[in-house]
Amino acid sequence: MVDLFFNGLASICTPSILGMMALGVVVGIIFGSVPGLTAVTGIALFLPVTYGLGPVAGMALLMSIYIGAVSGGLIGAILLNIPGTPASIATCFDGVPLARRGQAYKALGVGTVFSFLGTIFGILALVFISPTLASFALKFGPQEYFSVSIFALTLIASLSGKSLIKGLLSAGLGFVFVTVGTAPIDAVSRYTFGFSGMRSGFDILTVLVGLYAISEILNTAANKKSLATASSQTAQFSGKGFGFSLKEFFSQKWNFLISALIGTGIGILPGIGGTTSNLLAYTAIKNRSQYPEKFGTGVIDGLVASETANNATIGGAMIPLLTLGIPGDAATAMLLGGLIVHGVQPGPLLFTTHPDVVYGVFAAMMIASVLMILIQMVGLRVFAKVLKIPKYY
Repeated sequence: MVDLFFNGLASICTPSILGMMALGVVVGIIFGSVPGLTAVTGIALFLPVTYGLGPVAGMALLMSIYIGAVSGGLIGAILLNIPGTPASIATCFDGVPLARRGQAYKALGVGTVFSFLGTIFGILALVFISPTLASFALKFGPQEYFSVSIFALTLIASLSGKSLIKGLLSAGLGFVFVTVGTAPIDAVSRYTFGFSGMRSGFDILTVLVGLYAISEILNTAANKKSLATASSQTAQFSGKGFGFSLKEFFSQKWNFLISALIGTGIGILPGIGGTTSNLLAYTAIKNRSQYPEKFGTGVIDGLVASETANNATIGGAMIPLLTLGIPGDAATAMLLGGLIVHGVQPGPLLFTTHPDVVYGVFAAMMIASVLMILIQMVGLRVFAKVLKIPKYY
């Protein structure tokens, strides 16, 4: 295994491929941070670019976009209170209060570091225990998925804050959105009002932009004082390192481990992905915390939970993709297309028929993670200064 990994690393470490990967990470961060653009969009747009590349180089570019986009979602979530990707919803809960206290740099630093560590954790799980975890995921049937769904609904109680009524109303609104479109069992068109475009229902990203982005814009527009002057949320543009101390870092070791395990586990289950894992991890860490009442006011525990879990989901989602040929989420479905385009069929025989591609992907994920934290580190001060721009822009 070690020899194969180093062979994969050698195939990736060429100036042309590393240059493409750096570009892919930058593109991914942009697509992740801008509300409405996601990893799926970035991978879909760049998939044709890989046609002229080999399978290893092509997958290296796509994996760089994927990793950059999932991490980039924290930028919009923290600075604008608009999650750049659905996987960054829980990042808003504590990231925004931190930024509004003038600690945007610290919030971005915490998110970036634990994004990186969560990604590495997921990749290590992918490399070392993917066959075992994949076979376990196969045992999930209707009862288990039903249980996960019911558990997700119980999160309403803990995420509603002081107003359970608002939480229940929001959940009801979610149910209303989901019922629009073609019914999954009998294919009956529901609430389409005769419009063919409504048959596919509402995409979760569209709903998120409507609920988060539009409401934030309206709240800002209603506050004339914040529009008239530059934001006062910019007391801290810079700091040492990533803006937080080693003591704070080590105080999060158990939160990190629990969130990483949740993220990896959710990633393995097909069809769930980071949209669920970040909320599950946030709730789990809040419930075990000694100060749960502080969550939502700007504690780094919430940031650690969300960003660790959604990035650990990357490695988890790749496990069923490579070992079973089953994509774990929408982004890995696009990656499945990328593999098939190059004549590589994922499945149990992949590790024996195309070991060069498999370990090339492993190496590319590791390098892309390092590139991601380096590029984010360079951009932290620039990102934090977004808050200095008058809000009407």
